[in-house]
Amino acid sequence: MVLHERKDLSILERDNLVLGPARGRLLGIGLVLAVVGFGASLLLSRGEGGTPRLLHAYLLNYAYMLSIALGALWFVPLQYVTRSSWSVVVRRLAENISATLPLWGVLAIPLLLGLPHLYPWAGPEAAHDHLLAHKAGFLSLRWFTVRLAVYFTVWSVIALLLRRWSLRQDEDGDIAHTLRAEKLGGPALVIYGLTVTLAAFDLLMSLDPHWYSTIFGVYYFAGILVAFFAVMTILTYALQGSGRLVHVVSLEHFNDYGRAMFAFVFFWAYIAFSQYMLIWYANIPEETVWFLRRQEHGWSLFGYLLIFGHWLLPFAGLMSRFTKRKRKLMVFWAAWLLAAHWLDLFWLVMPQASPARAGLRPVDVTMLLGMAGTMIAAVAWTSGQRSLVPRRDPRLIYSLNFENY
Repeated sequence: MVLHERKDLSILERDNLVLGPARGRLLGIGLVLAVVGFGASLLLSRGEGGTPRLLHAYLLNYAYMLSIALGALWFVPLQYVTRSSWSVVVRRLAENISATLPLWGVLAIPLLLGLPHLYPWAGPEAAHDHLLAHKAGFLSLRWFTVRLAVYFTVWSVIALLLRRWSLRQDEDGDIAHTLRAEKLGGPALVIYGLTVTLAAFDLLMSLDPHWYSTIFGVYYFAGILVAFFAVMTILTYALQGSGRLVHVVSLEHFNDYGRAMFAFVFFWAYIAFSQYMLIWYANIPEETVWFLRRQEHGWSLFGYLLIFGHWLLPFAGLMSRFTKRKRKLMVFWAAWLLAAHWLDLFWLVMPQASPARAGLRPVDVTMLLGMAGTMIAAVAWTSGQRSLVPRRDPRLIYSLNFENY
C-alpha cells in the first residue's frame, strides 16, 4: 500500500488559487469568439435556411451551454445535502459556472422573439390544428414566457445564494454559511428536478407539439450530467496546466470525475433506450412519428453515431481504473463526450428544422463558437479574482487528503 503524505491547510499558501491576469485574457478570448461566432452566423443566415435555420442553430447551442450551467447548479446543492468532502476543492469552479445562469436567462430573449419560426404551436397554422387547440392553455406565448422567467429566477436565486454564502465563508470562516447551504440544498434539488423537466419540455420537446414523452426531461438531465463532468475535467486540467490548483486538486479528484462520467454515460443510455423501447412497443402513431422523422432522409446516421459515440465507445473507454487515473486520457474522453452531447442535441433539434435533409450546416458550427465564447467570458467574469477554492470550508482539510480505495 502506498502511503500519501498528509496535507494541511498551509498548502493553500503554496498554490495559485486565483485567475490573476488570466482572467483578462479569458474575457478577451471569449468576447472575440462570441463576436466572430454570432457575426458569422448572421451572415450565413442570409443564405440557405434563412431565419428559421439560424434560430434552430441558436436553440441547439443555447440548450447545449445551458446544460453545462444547469449541471453545475445540480452539483453544488448536492454536495451540501450529502455533506460531501471530496468535492470541496473543486466546488467553487461549479459555483462560478452556475453563477452564469442569469446571463442565460437574458439570452433566452431571442428565442422568445423568434418563437413562430421555432415552434409550430406559436405559428398561424396552430389555429387550424385541433390537437394544439387542446394544448393552448399550456403552449402559448404568455405562459411560455412566464415559465421561462420562473425557471431562470429560481435557478439564479439558488445559484447566487449558495455562491454568496460560500464566498462570505472565505471572509469570516463562519460555519453558519455551510449550515444555511445544507438547509437550502434539499428543497433546491426538488425544485431543480421539477423546473429542469419542464424547461426540457418547453425548449426542446415542444418543437414537435404533437409528440410527448414523460421521460424526456430525464433524458435531457442525463445529458446535462455527462456534459457537466466533462467540462469540470477539462477546466480542472487546464487550470493545473496554467499553474493553478496544482497542489490542492489531486489525481483522486480526477478519478471521481471519471467515475461520474462513466456512470452517467450508462444512465444516459438507459434512459434513451427506455424512451425508445416503450414507444416502439406501444406503436402508437402519435408517439412513433417523432422517431420515424429521425430514421428517414439520412437522419438515422446520427442515431447510430449516438449509439456508438455517446454510449458504447466512452462506456468501454472509461470502464478501466487505469483511464480514470491518467489525466490526458480523461481529458480526451471528456472532449469526446462534449462532442457527443452536442450531437445528441443536434439530433433532437435539427430534424424539426429540415426533416427532408439531414446534415450539418456551417451556421450550426459558427453558432456553437459564439455560445462557447459567451460561456468562457461569463465564467471568467463570475470567477473574478476570488479564490478558486473555498478556503475556509469546514470540510476542506478532508478534501485535500481525499483518497479512493
